[in-house]
Amino acid sequence: MTSTSSTTLPYAGTHREIRRTAPPATAFWRGPFDRSTYREIGHTITSLPVAIAGFVFAVTMFAVGTSTLVLWIGLPVLAGMLAGSRALGAAERGRARALLGLDVPAPEAPAPGLRGRLKDAAGWKALLFHTVMFPWRVLSFVVSVTFLLTGWAVALFPAYSWVFHRYLDWPGYRVYDFTTDAGVHHAYYIESPAQIAAVSAIGLVLVFLTPKLVRGLTNLDRAAIRSLLSK
Repeated sequence: MTSTSSTTLPYAGTHREIRRTAPPATAFWRGPFDRSTYREIGHTITSLPVAIAGFVFAVTMFAVGTSTLVLWIGLPVLAGMLAGSRALGAAERGRARALLGLDVPAPEAPAPGLRGRLKDAAGWKALLFHTVMFPWRVLSFVVSVTFLLTGWAVALFPAYSWVFHRYLDWPGYRVYDFTTDAGVHHAYYIESPAQIAAVSAIGLVLVFLTPKLVRGLTNLDRAAIRSLLSK
C-alpha cells in the first residue's frame, strides 16, 4: 500500500490537496492497458527534449555568467539564470502533475532585488535539477522506448510472421544465415508454430514488465522533483 502525505492550501476560497507521492501502482495484469502507464511513458519520452533544453540553458548561462563576473555583467546574467531555472522548474512541476500524478507546492518567491535573486536557494536547486537529470532522462528515454517497442513488436510476431516467407523467400524470420570458411552452412529461421508462439510469449513478458520498469524510472523523477523543485 502506498502512503500519501498531503497538504491543504487555501486557493480561491477552497482547499487544494497537494499530492507528494506517486499514485498507487496499477495491477500487474492491467499495466500494459492502463492509461497511467502511457502517461508515464509519455513523460519519459517528452523528458528528452525538455532535459536537453534545460541542460543547455543551465550550462550556457552558468558559463557566460561566471566568465563575465570580472566585468560585473555576470551578476545579472546569473540572476537571470536562476530566474529561468525557476521557470523551467515550474514547467516540470506542471508536467509531473499531468503525467505522473505528482503535485508538489512551488517554493517561496525569492527576496526582491539582485542580491535576493542571487541568494535564491530554490533557484540554485532548480539549476542543479536541470544539470544532473540530463543523463538520467536520456537513459530513461532509451530504456522505456526500447522496451515498449520491442515488447509489442515481438508479442505481435504471429500477426506478421507470414511476411517473411511470402515476400522475402525465407522459410520464416531469419535469425542468422552464414557459411564458415570451411564451407559449413549455418542457418536458423523462426518458422514453426511452436517457435512463433515462443517468440510471442517472450514479447508478452516484455510487454507486462515494461509498466513496472517505467514506474521505477519515473519514481526517480518524482524523488528529484520533490527534493529539488518543491518547498
